[in-house]
Amino acid sequence: MQPVSKYIWGDKYQLKDDAGNFVDKNVDDTLRRVAKALASQESIEQEEWEDKFYQALLDGAVPAGRIMSNAGATKYKPATSLINCTVSRTVRDSLEQILDTNKKAGMTLKAGCGIGYEFSTLRPSGATVGGVGAQTSGPLSFMDIYDKTCFTVRSAGGRRGAQMATFDISHPDVVAFIKAKRQDGTLRQFNLSLLITKDFMDTVIANGEWNLVFPVHKHDYNENNAYVWKEPNYPVDESTTVTNDRGLVAHRIYETLPARDIWDIVMESTYDYAEPGFILIDKVNEMNNNWFCENVRATNPCGEQPLPPDGSCLLGSINLTKFVRDPFKRAKFDWEGFEKVIAIFTRMLDNVVEINGLPLKEQRAEISRKRRHGMGFMGLGSAMNMLGINYGSNESLRFTTRVAKIIALAGFRVGHELALEKGPAPVMLEEFADPSIIAEYRKRGGDQEGDTILGKELWAFSNYMLKVKKADGPLWELLRKDGCRFTHHSSVAPTGTIALSLGNNCSNGIEPSFAHHYTRNLIVEGKNTKESVDVWSYESLVYRDIFGADVELPSEWDTSDNLTPKEHIDVQAAAQVWIDSSISKTVNIPTDFPFDEFKEVYTYAYNKGLKGVTTFRFNPEVFQGVLVKKDDLANTEYTFTMDDGSDQTFKGDDMITYEGQETTAANLFDALKEGYYGKL
Repeated sequence: MQPVSKYIWGDKYQLKDDAGNFVDKNVDDTLRRVAKALASQESIEQEEWEDKFYQALLDGAVPAGRIMSNAGATKYKPATSLINCTVSRTVRDSLEQILDTNKKAGMTLKAGCGIGYEFSTLRPSGATVGGVGAQTSGPLSFMDIYDKTCFTVRSAGGRRGAQMATFDISHPDVVAFIKAKRQDGTLRQFNLSLLITKDFMDTVIANGEWNLVFPVHKHDYNENNAYVWKEPNYPVDESTTVTNDRGLVAHRIYETLPARDIWDIVMESTYDYAEPGFILIDKVNEMNNNWFCENVRATNPCGEQPLPPDGSCLLGSINLTKFVRDPFKRAKFDWEGFEKVIAIFTRMLDNVVEINGLPLKEQRAEISRKRRHGMGFMGLGSAMNMLGINYGSNESLRFTTRVAKIIALAGFRVGHELALEKGPAPVMLEEFADPSIIAEYRKRGGDQEGDTILGKELWAFSNYMLKVKKADGPLWELLRKDGCRFTHHSSVAPTGTIALSLGNNCSNGIEPSFAHHYTRNLIVEGKNTKESVDVWSYESLVYRDIFGADVELPSEWDTSDNLTPKEHIDVQAAAQVWIDSSISKTVNIPTDFPFDEFKEVYTYAYNKGLKGVTTFRFNPEVFQGVLVKKDDLANTEYTFTMDDGSDQTFKGDDMITYEGQETTAANLFDALKEGYYGKL
C-alpha cells in the first residue's frame, strides 16, 4: 500500500476511540470489524459467515465508505449511519415545509449521509405568495439555505457534506439554475443536475419552441394567461392547484423560448464549468424496477442512484484487479472467483439494511420496504491495462458487459435464495390495484385475474427484469414466483477514496486510469485548501514490482485523456445494459476540444440510451478538480488580487503560505472560489 493509500485508510476508515487511540491497529483489523458487524445479522452460524465475509473482503469485495468507517463502531460513533447517501422527501412549496425539510436534511448530514433534492417543486422567482401580498424569491434562494446548513454541519463534523440539486428543464427559473454557481462561494456544497426529458430532446432536434411552466395556484389563476394542462411531475396539493375534469393540472406558461437556445446555454455551462449534469429522467423511470410504486425525480450526490423520496443508496464495489491472474504476461480474468465473491457480497450488503443507522423514520421505512442496494465495481481501467485490453475497444465493451451481467444474474440468484430463507422485500408482497398499472402489466405480457396484483409480479415485469427473463428464463420464473430479497441490486459508484485506499489507487469505478503518476488533491481536516499528494496508479505499481522500479511503463496503456469522448460513453453504455440503478461516470474532454463537437457528445449519449452523463473539461480559470496532471499545474498561471488592489501571478505548482497554511497556488485559487477564505 503506497503512502497516500495508507494515509486515506487511516484518515477515513481506521476506527479510533473518543481519545483518538486506534481501535483498528491495521487494515486487517478494519476488515475483521466490518465482517463481524455484518455477520451479526445472521440468525445462525455467525462465526462461519464472519469468516466468509472476511475472506470476501480480502478477495475484492469493498463496501462503501460509510460501511467501512462505521460498521461495528457503534460504541464509539452511535449516531452515524452505514448509508452513504439519501434523497430528501419532496420539497413542498410552502415556507413551513421548506424549512422542515431543511431541518431533516441537517439531521441526515449529521449522520454522515449525503443527500439529493429536487428544487423545481418550488415556485419561480417573482410568483405571488398567497396571503401575504408578496412575491417569492424563487428556488435558488432557498437552495442557499440548504447550502449553508450543509456547510455548517460539515464544519462541526469534520467531513464535508455532499448534496445534489436536480431541476426540471421546463421550470421558469431553469436558466438561473444553470448559471447558479458562476459566483464565487455560491452553492459550493451542491452538485447540480438537470432533469432532461424526451420531449425536450425531441423539441431540440426539431428546432421547436419550449414552454417554461409551473403549476398555477388557485389564487393566481387568470383565464387571460396562457396555460398547458398536463400531469404534474411530482405530487401537488390538490386543494391549491387548478385541475380539469380529466385530473390534469393547469401549468402557467411563463415564457416560451427556442429549445435550442436553452440547449446552447446548457452546453456552454457544461463546457466551461462542468455543470449542470445531465439526467435523462424519462429513461430513469422507464427502466426503474419499481416502476409501479415510484416516480424518481432526484439522485444521490454523484448520480449513480436515482431514488424516490426518502430513498437511500447502500453501496459496495468489487475490485476487478483482484481477479486478474498473471498480469501483463499471460493475463486472464478469474470469472469463477469473481462470481463467488458476488454471491457472498450480496448477502453482506443485504445485512446492512438491518443496521443502516439512518436518522429519520421515513428513511428507515423506505429502505426496509424495498431493501435496494447497489453493487458495482472499481478498477475497470486498471484491470484492462493489466489484461492488455484497450479501454473503449470492442473487446473492452464485451468485457464490461460481461462484468455487469454476471454481477446482475449472480446477485439475483442470491436474492432469490435470500427471499426463501429470510423473506422477500416487503413491497413485493403488497397488493396494488391501480387500473393503469394493471393495464401496463398486461401490455408487458403479464396475466392477472381480479382487481389487485402483488408487487413481485409487477416487479418481475419491469423493463429491466424482462431482460433478465431473456437471459435466464428459469431464474426469472423463480423470482416471479417467490420474489426477491431486494428490488435493486447494481450501481456503479465513483469509489474515490475506497479505490485510492483499499484499492491502492486502482482506477475509480468504471473509469479508465486518470494517469499513472500524478497529483491528487485531498481534503484534509483543519485545512481550508486541499493538499496535493504524489500518487501512482495501481497497475504501474504492479508492473514495476514485476519488471523493476526503473522500467518504462507501456506507452499503449490507456488513461482518461487519451480516449475519445465516444469511447468513454461506449463503455458506460456497455455496462448500463445490466446495471439496474445507474452509473457515476465522467467523460473527460480535452481543454481545446471544439465546442460544436462537444455538443455532439451529449446527443451521442442520449442516442445510446444512457440515464445520465457528466463531462469534465480542464478549465483552470474556473477550477482544477481532484485529479491534476503535473504539466497542467506547471503550465497554468493564477492571478490573485491583494488587499491593496495589486495583482500577483503564480504558476499552479508554486507554493504559497496563506493564513499560516502552505499550499499550491492552484489549490489556494480553488479554495478562494469555493468560499473557504475571504479576500486576499
